[in-house]
Amino acid sequence: MSTEPTSAPEPTTPAAEAAAPAPEQAREQRAPRGQGGFRGQGGNRGPGGNRGPRRDNRDQKPQEGDGPTMIEKVVFINRCAKVVKGGRRFSFAALAVVGDGKGKVGIGYGKANEVPDAIKKGTANAHKHLVNVKLKGDTIPHDVLGEYDGGRVMLKPASPGTGLIAGGGVRAVLEAAGVKNILTKSMGSSNHIAVVHATLEGLRKLRLAQDITSVRKTA
Repeated sequence: MSTEPTSAPEPTTPAAEAAAPAPEQAREQRAPRGQGGFRGQGGNRGPGGNRGPRRDNRDQKPQEGDGPTMIEKVVFINRCAKVVKGGRRFSFAALAVVGDGKGKVGIGYGKANEVPDAIKKGTANAHKHLVNVKLKGDTIPHDVLGEYDGGRVMLKPASPGTGLIAGGGVRAVLEAAGVKNILTKSMGSSNHIAVVHATLEGLRKLRLAQDITSVRKTA
């Protein structure tokens, strides 16, 4: 039985030891677990960690560009199904609200066969129908009742620190307009289109004290 001679280990030089990374440095050079696609760490599923951006842009922040920053919110997405010979065909409609947070707000409605296209159309339609509303600081100057179709929304001014006491479509419109302290109550239909338009009609009725004074002087 013959045994082959084993080669002796090569002597390590100081230059080779300096070039080899230490165990601690090797661990630091590894990519974080969240970027490797491990379960529960997010991976490449979006900036939120466990999921990508919301489809309705609920958590979307105002984007800075050449023009003024605009707040875009999707209030409601409706799905309609048409029964045909081969099955069902779905179409979507999106109700969107757009505002600059400084007293300018608009409402748009868009329809398409896909959700992103419907949201895009609704947002573009809202940009075309922007209106200016009169605000007093971060609240409204006086009580007002907005009515549209079956929707009836009451708006009342509130002191600083109260917050935005509203929900659903009313909250989306007020946030886009820039209202931060207000009390609201929806007393009519719960239809999203009626509630949103009723809120906007209430904001359009607002008048500042100087506006009323100027009208009285000219009368």
